[in-house]
Amino acid sequence: MQFSQPNAECYIPDNTDEAAALARCTHLAVGAHQDDLEIMAYHGILACFQQPHKWYTGVVVTNGAGSARTNVYENYSNEEMVTVRNEEQKKAAYVGEYAAQFLLNHPSGHVKSSEDHGVVADYVAILKATRPEVLYTHNLADKHDTHVGVTLRLIEALRTLPADERPKKVYGCEVWRNLDWMIDDDKVAFNVSAHENLQMSLVSIFDSQVVGGKRYDLATQGRQRANATYHQSHGVDECTGITFAMDLTPLIEDDTLDPLEFTRAHIQRLNDDIAQRFDRVK
Repeated sequence: MQFSQPNAECYIPDNTDEAAALARCTHLAVGAHQDDLEIMAYHGILACFQQPHKWYTGVVVTNGAGSARTNVYENYSNEEMVTVRNEEQKKAAYVGEYAAQFLLNHPSGHVKSSEDHGVVADYVAILKATRPEVLYTHNLADKHDTHVGVTLRLIEALRTLPADERPKKVYGCEVWRNLDWMIDDDKVAFNVSAHENLQMSLVSIFDSQVVGGKRYDLATQGRQRANATYHQSHGVDECTGITFAMDLTPLIEDDTLDPLEFTRAHIQRLNDDIAQRFDRVK
């Protein structure tokens, strides 16, 4: 496959022919940075792990050059960090038994501008090659500009496809904003209790981040355990880990639906829920 960045890669852990490797994909995740996929889309990895008829494919859009760094990585240049982070992502793809792992290597600025069409073109090529049933990406209320840009460009790409070539479900997942604030009727709650060791291993592979100053390994497990316990106030815990997602599917079922207004509607429903609770107990 040809992409807009000359150093873009498609890594296939089991060395299957590229066309066949991508055609087997059932679950696709599109994230901004190396390790975002393992944090936000573990549900997809878990759904496909050691399943002969389900295959997970990851897409990392940016090169990760601007990541925080300390400890042994403190003096690494941006170019060296790109190499390290991409190698870590390939290791995660191997351990997680992904069908394929794309490294598109765009600078962050590309995904934050609707004027740059390279990201959208790359998305379209991947979507046509993989035809996933389920798609995971960042939620539209995420507080990281690059994450929101990744999702907006992805919606643009999905809307260029015929209806029968679009995924059945699109989910916006948690990274830089927990989705606990959404009302329960809006939340998609994924049970990710199984194979805790696998997820800890996957996130820990990104040594440049964990040792480099961000304990994503502990934070990810902590968030999922907190979600599982605090999800329901009047029942015992039914699982040990939950990730929440925003269902973005309506945005590819109705191309006239504005993503910002769609997101604001979730916030309004939270506002209404709070007001109704005050009315009940005042």
